[in-house]
Amino acid sequence: MPRIAGVDVPDHKRGEIALTDIYGIGRSRAQDIIERVGIDLEKSPREWTEDQTRQVRRIIEDEFTVEGQLRTEVQMNIKRLMDIGCYRGLRHRKGLPVNGQRTRTNARTRKGRRKTVAGKKAAPRK
Repeated sequence: MPRIAGVDVPDHKRGEIALTDIYGIGRSRAQDIIERVGIDLEKSPREWTEDQTRQVRRIIEDEFTVEGQLRTEVQMNIKRLMDIGCYRGLRHRKGLPVNGQRTRTNARTRKGRRKTVAGKKAAPRK
């Protein structure tokens, strides 16, 4: 298993799919990297030569923000929105959808499990 950007890339998957295990690299970026190195898209990372693996590692480290550095950057952007008190920051703070989705139904991923609120009980009769 080649280790690229601090991640063990699975060597049993196709090269372009295996690179997507790195946070910050999707399919199109993985295809671009592999084509620039000159590796066949069908080859799995275990079939790459040591030199090809080194070239892939160098391209990713030099040109892209990935893994921990990218996660930190994203969290800092969210924290900045929360600190300045803009609408998106308030939505992040409350744990609600940020991009204008409805919340009357759905939105369970952001809001969490349902918290059932009991109905009003009738006052006891005299």
